[in-house]
Amino acid sequence: MNFPADLKYARSDEWIRVEGDTATVGVTDYAQSELSDVVYVDMPAVGDAFEAGQSFGSVESVKAASEIYLPVAGAITAVNDALASKPELINQDPYGEGWIVRLKITDPANLANLMDAAAYEKYCAERKH
Repeated sequence: MNFPADLKYARSDEWIRVEGDTATVGVTDYAQSELSDVVYVDMPAVGDAFEAGQSFGSVESVKAASEIYLPVAGAITAVNDALASKPELINQDPYGEGWIVRLKITDPANLANLMDAAAYEKYCAERKH
């Protein structure tokens, strides 16, 4: 299991990489391993705005469909179009080529509610038992 230290994590298993007032969001290595083979990703449109914790799409695998939630309030500035034809990128590289959306953060205070890598790793270990 991979828990990059430069990311923040939500209890709903999304990661966020913050760069100034913009961020990239995807699902964690833990989430993709629980889902198994991802076959489809439903993403929002560029310009859509969401509150922190609001569902912005879903990831479907051979096992289940799972809602994905935005860790912070923001407006979508880009979606990963590669996932339309290669949803398996989420399994292969969840923190790199498997990113889902980029956004402009509208409420940076939301970041205080997220976990660092050590806290998220502990959270995942607790759920395995």
